[in-house]
Amino acid sequence: MASFPDARPDPDQLLAQLRSDEARARLGKLRIYFGAGAGVGKTYAMLSAAQREQQAGRDVLVGVIETHGRSETAQLLAGLKQLPLREVPYRSCTLFEFDLDGALAARPAVLLVDELAHSNADGSRHPKRWQDVQELLDAGIDVWSAINVQHLESLNGTVGAITGIRVHETVPDTVLDRADEIILVDVTPDELLARLKAGKVYLPQQAERAAQNFFRKGNLIALREIALRRTAEHVEDDVRSYRIEQSKAGAGQLGASAAAWNTSGTILACVGPHAGAEHAVRSAARLAGQLNVRWHAAYVQTPAHQRLPAAVRDRTLAVPKLAEELGGSTTVLTGSAVAT
Repeated sequence: MASFPDARPDPDQLLAQLRSDEARARLGKLRIYFGAGAGVGKTYAMLSAAQREQQAGRDVLVGVIETHGRSETAQLLAGLKQLPLREVPYRSCTLFEFDLDGALAARPAVLLVDELAHSNADGSRHPKRWQDVQELLDAGIDVWSAINVQHLESLNGTVGAITGIRVHETVPDTVLDRADEIILVDVTPDELLARLKAGKVYLPQQAERAAQNFFRKGNLIALREIALRRTAEHVEDDVRSYRIEQSKAGAGQLGASAAAWNTSGTILACVGPHAGAEHAVRSAARLAGQLNVRWHAAYVQTPAHQRLPAAVRDRTLAVPKLAEELGGSTTVLTGSAVAT
């Protein structure tokens, strides 16, 4: 009679999973309103949802909201509790920043913290607002925030190449990947251009410059596609996680479920001392995410490479570190010939 491996779950794995689930249950939930660019309506959608939550009886607090002078958005603040901003002296003026300690003390059920990629003023506890949000989540507070596609670290170079404009404030992809909910706020390029022309995105002088640069129709089409794909990837991850959880709940179904998943593909990004290595790594990360496969970055150090200037070697060796940050595994090999 054929024998089969014991299908019973490992007690240590079950205990580790239980502790992991309990730890996640104590964390706050992160909802991100995600869009292809400014003016699609992320903050408007977030405030509209906040109004509905408050009407349903939840304790909602506005930590920081950027209306950018849009009257329709500002009107949605009516009736919502707002946390006073923190005053920060800066040179000859005063900056107004999100009050992290005030939010932690208030402990609302839902906290709105707009502009996730924002850089905090010098002297703040964290240099970036997404780090403030992480502390709030660790404290068990549900946070809603918003971000544009060009602010994602792995997409920053791609969007910069498309639009000719590269933003310097970025958010690690892991922040979006770990979000409990992503709400895609989407409009067609024609509608967004109409909003821009009507003064609903920027003030007139800013709108004119934007229409000639970032807000060209071809740019908007490309950015919309990227935002749709990135959201679809997150949904796919949710489906995969759900199926894994279901397979753990019914161990007898694990084999049949796992066999249907694509786990065999792998992508290799070859890193060298020439320009374009970072782009290769970022492209590999994006493609691996789309195909749901593992990926690696490899650098082969030859005697010729060892004779390169120190600055070039340091720059090259920084690329595998970027690959690790983007979720890839890395290796540095030595040999006389790269291909071999």
